[in-house]
Amino acid sequence: MRLNNLIHKPIVTEKTYAQATNSFYSFKVAMDANKESVAKEIEKMYGVKVIAVKTIVVPGKPRRVSGTRRYSGRVKWKKATVKLKEGQTIDIMPKE
Repeated sequence: MRLNNLIHKPIVTEKTYAQATNSFYSFKVAMDANKESVAKEIEKMYGVKVIAVKTIVVPGKPRRVSGTRRYSGRVKWKKATVKLKEGQTIDIMPKE
């Protein structure tokens, strides 16, 4: 699921679900994305005010190829965590 060329998809894990209560949301973004462009795109897509953006490049991990002694690597990717203005939310978490 690719939302657009800059924001690929929201990251939904137990940790990000817990952080959402404090107005922090995480997204997988393009490697060439910077903090300013991520903030503008989130504001445009969801209609919220972004206060801060933190980015990190997650390194790829080696994975063993089945039936051989070889390893192939997963590619590195970029994660952006955005903090929203107090009281605003993004509805990206599945409801059960």
